[in-house]
Amino acid sequence: MSERDNPDASSVTAVPPAQHPYEEPKDLGFGTVVGGARQQRLLRRDGSFTARRVGFPRFTYLNGYHALLTMSWPRFLGSVIAVYLTVNVLFAAAYLACGPGALAGADVSRMGGRFLRALFFSVDTFATIGYGNVYPVGALPNWIVALEAIIGLLFVALLTGLVFARFSRPTARLLFSDVAVIAPYRGKTAFMFRITNARSNQLMELEAKVLFSRLDGSVRRYDQLQLERTRVVFFPLSWTVVHPIDDTSPLFGCTREDLERTDAEFSILMSGVDETFSQTVHARSSYKPQEIVFGMRFANIYNPVTPNGTVSIDVSRLSDVEPVPDDADLSFTQTFRHTGHFTEGRWMGG
Repeated sequence: MSERDNPDASSVTAVPPAQHPYEEPKDLGFGTVVGGARQQRLLRRDGSFTARRVGFPRFTYLNGYHALLTMSWPRFLGSVIAVYLTVNVLFAAAYLACGPGALAGADVSRMGGRFLRALFFSVDTFATIGYGNVYPVGALPNWIVALEAIIGLLFVALLTGLVFARFSRPTARLLFSDVAVIAPYRGKTAFMFRITNARSNQLMELEAKVLFSRLDGSVRRYDQLQLERTRVVFFPLSWTVVHPIDDTSPLFGCTREDLERTDAEFSILMSGVDETFSQTVHARSSYKPQEIVFGMRFANIYNPVTPNGTVSIDVSRLSDVEPVPDDADLSFTQTFRHTGHFTEGRWMGG
């Protein structure tokens, strides 16, 4: 039957299925189950994660190269010294096991005994020093010397590469304020924290992301907070990162008790380009409710302007806070007005 024979057919149209917009998860990789119990924070203040991966086959999870690159310098030097002493002690024991006539030369009594003489001979061989005061006698001790010489060369080569890699690996060292504040801001309130560069190098195109997480029943909810500005091109002094709390903010109406009850956490990721290496570097930190100060603002961090017009900040005051005066002008988060350099009509050409 044609549409001409059935006039109602033209009025019937197919209704497409309802399209549900897909909302990308906001957990940034933590997952909604992580942190469902009140245990540890997701991020420590130094930026390390509290979550762990377990269940790997034995020894497959170990990565000595990565560990040696990322551990602190005291631990690295301590590990190198420990390996150095262990290897030399083992070779000294091997020389002693060859018998009392395996080593000849300097008198045993003058070198503190047979073991110390063997240890000092091992050190000379391992570092290819070869003073000649003590020398091996026989085939077996000379084979051990040949083995130790090869191991010593490899050790020096690997250690040189590790030290170079540690020095050349670009990392960011940002100082985060010890506390964050929730203070009046442009007629409302805002969540703020302050950062500065702890090194003499320069960071460019610095970008901030702040993730607000809290418990919702047995799972954890996440929201990426909208910031006043997410990026600064230059970062020579400090940056006060601000999230204005309006009626669209997940913090709207939240009190300290609400943050503590829901075990809230503010996780922070900073990314920027290291000018020295021209590579992207990252820094992480977080704030828990006990590290957030309500009703206070950050104190002035700027020093008086020098006679030649140089502006500087006092990094030791990065975490200082002060009460908010009733008549405070909080139109700007940057503290230009405190220096006296931008007042009296000098700011914005006024």
